[in-house]
Amino acid sequence: MTASNQTPNHEPFRDALFGSCEVDASQVQASGKTSTPLLDALSTPADLRKLKPEQLPQLAEEVRAETINAVSITGGHLGAGLGVVELTTALHYVFNTPDDIVIWDVGHQAYPHKILTGRRDRIHTLRQGKGLSGFTKRSESPYDAFGAGHSSTSISAAFGYAVGRDFNGKKNNVIAVIGDGSISAGMAYEAMNNAGASESRLIVILNDNDMSIAPPTGAMSAYLSRIVSSKEYRGIRHIAKEFAALFPRRIKEAARKAEHYARGLVTGGTLFEEMGFYYIGPIDGHNLEHLIPVLENVRDDPQGGPVLIHVVTQKGHGYAPAESAADKLHAVQPKFNIVKTEAPKPESPKPTLPTYTKAFAEALIQEAERDPKIVAITAAMPSGTGLDLFGKKFPDRTFDVGIAEQHAVTFAAGLACEGIKPFVTIYSTFLQRAYDQLVHDVVLQHLPVRFILDRAGLVGADGATHAGAFDLAYLCCLPDIVIMAPSDEAELTHMVATAVNLNDRPSAIRFPRGEGTGAPRPGRGEALPIGKGRMIQEGAKVALISLGTRLTECRRAAEALEAHGITPSIADMRFAKPLDRDLLTRLASTHEVLITIEEGSIGGFGSHVATHLANSGALDRGVKLRCLTLPDRFQDHDAPAKQYEEANLTARALVEKVLECVAMPTANAETKAAP
Repeated sequence: MTASNQTPNHEPFRDALFGSCEVDASQVQASGKTSTPLLDALSTPADLRKLKPEQLPQLAEEVRAETINAVSITGGHLGAGLGVVELTTALHYVFNTPDDIVIWDVGHQAYPHKILTGRRDRIHTLRQGKGLSGFTKRSESPYDAFGAGHSSTSISAAFGYAVGRDFNGKKNNVIAVIGDGSISAGMAYEAMNNAGASESRLIVILNDNDMSIAPPTGAMSAYLSRIVSSKEYRGIRHIAKEFAALFPRRIKEAARKAEHYARGLVTGGTLFEEMGFYYIGPIDGHNLEHLIPVLENVRDDPQGGPVLIHVVTQKGHGYAPAESAADKLHAVQPKFNIVKTEAPKPESPKPTLPTYTKAFAEALIQEAERDPKIVAITAAMPSGTGLDLFGKKFPDRTFDVGIAEQHAVTFAAGLACEGIKPFVTIYSTFLQRAYDQLVHDVVLQHLPVRFILDRAGLVGADGATHAGAFDLAYLCCLPDIVIMAPSDEAELTHMVATAVNLNDRPSAIRFPRGEGTGAPRPGRGEALPIGKGRMIQEGAKVALISLGTRLTECRRAAEALEAHGITPSIADMRFAKPLDRDLLTRLASTHEVLITIEEGSIGGFGSHVATHLANSGALDRGVKLRCLTLPDRFQDHDAPAKQYEEANLTARALVEKVLECVAMPTANAETKAAP
C-alpha cells in the first residue's frame, strides 16, 4: 500500500451499490449480495487475513454496505458502526482474533465487527427476538470478549484481561476500542490511571469520532505516527533509557522530560502520556494505508507497556444521509429506504400517541415557565430523555454532563444545596451507575433532587443491558425518598408537579419506554397527596393492585373476569414509597385475594406490600397475596409485547392468577376442615 494523505473516495462504490434513482429498499436489500464479492468469500477473520492489502478498501466498502442494509431492515445504531468500518477491518487483519482480544466500547460500534466474525448470515436478525444482540455479548461469539451495553468499561476490562494474561504466561494482544463519547466517563480515566502505572502490555484505541480532541489529520501526522510506533524508534528509545539510567537521577529525569515533551509538541497526547501511556496519533481512521502500519508496529513491539493510539473517524462515514444528519444517525428505527438522499425516517409511519418521554418533557417545560429555579440534567442523552425539547426552551437551564452519571447526581446535589430544583433525567438502567452517589450524596443528606427514570421496565430490542428492571428494588429500600409511577400521561403530568413541590426530600418518577395511553392531559399538573393511591374500580373478593402503566392490563383483566362472575377491585397505587398503608389494609380486610403487578424485579413494590401486610397481621386472616413482577432472570431482546407476555405481566396472566387463587381453599377453611 502506498502512502497517501487522501481518504478513499466512497462515492463511486456507493453510487454503484445504491444507484442514482429511487427504488424500493427491499429490492436493493435483496440484490445486495451480488455487490459484495470479497465479503461473500469470507467466513471468519482468518479468511480476511488472507486478502492482499490493496483489497481491503473494497472490503471495507462492502462491510459498510452490509451494515447499512441490515440496519435499514432491523433498525438500531447506525452512525457509530459506519465510522469504524475501516478500523474494524484493520484490527481483524492485523491481529490474530479471537486469540488476540478486542473489546468494543460501547457495543453499538460493533455491527461491522459482527459481520466480519462469522455472523453475517444472521445480521438481519439484529435486535429481533432470538436474533443477534445489538451489543457485544460473550455468549454470542468467542470474538465478543466482553459484553458492552453500558459505556466506558473497555479499558478496565482490557486491563483485567492483560494482567490475567500475564499471570497465565500468555503472549496475546489485548485491545480496547473506546469511542462515541465513552472517553468522557470517569471510569475510563480511573482505568487508565491504574493501567498507566503498570508494565502490562495493553493497547487502547481512542476512536475520536466528533473531532473533539484533535484537528483533522493528514500525511504528516500519519508519517509521525508510523515513526513513533515503529520498532526501530521504540528500540532506540529503550536503549536511550537504559543509557540514561547510568547517569545521576537529575540528568535521567531531565532527559526523560525532554523526549516526552519534544514528542508531545509534534504528536499531542500530553494528557495520556502523563497517565503513563505511550501516545501515538492522531491517525485518519478511514485510511487503511495509515492505520495498518501503525497497528502492525504496535503489535510487534517488544517493549511492552500501555499504548494509546488516537484514531480520528467520522460518525456515519460513507453514507451521505448519516453524514448530514445532526446526530449522524446514531440510532434509527425500522425501517428506512437506504437509497433516499435525506436522513432515513420510518417508512409509512402510522399515527402514534405521544410517548411518555414527550409527555414528561412538556410537563417539565410547563412547570419551568412558572418556576425559574427548575433546571434539568442529562448524561449524554438529551433526545432520549426529552431534554432536547426542554433545552430549546431553556438552554441556560439545561446541563448535559456527558457520559458521567455519578457526576450528574452529585452535581444535582450541589445545586439542591443552593435552593435550585434539579431534575436528573436519566434512563433507569444508567442510574445504576451512580447508586453510591444517590445514597450518600442525596438521600443521606435529605436533598430534594428529582430523579426522572425513563425506560423503566422492559425496553424491547435494546435487551437486558438497557432494561429498567431494578430501580424499584434499589430505590424502595432507601429511607425517606418518594417514588412515583404514573399509569398514564395525565398522571405523569401531575407527578412532575408533585416533584416540583417536594422541597424537603428526594423523589423519583419512573415510566416506561414508548407510547402513552392517549389519556387527556391537564393544562398544568396538580400536586398529589404524598403516599396516597386511588381506587379505579370497587369490586369484591379480588383486588388488583397496580403500580405504573400495567393499570391498562388490570382494566382488561377485569373485563375478562366479568365472564367468570368476578368483579375485581382495581387500585392505582401511584406511590411505591411511601406506601398507602391505609388503602392496602382496607383492601386486605375486604377481599380474599390481593394481586400486585409492577414493571420491576423481585424486591420492589410487591415485596414492600407483602412486608407491610405480613407485619400488620393482614395475612394471618387467610388473605391470599400474589406479587407479579419481572422474572428473576435477564430477559433477552424481543418485541416489548412479547417480553411482557413472557414475563406474565399481561391481562391474560392476571386472569389466570385470579382464577387459580379463587379456586384454592383459604387457609381458614383448611384449618376448619382439619380433623
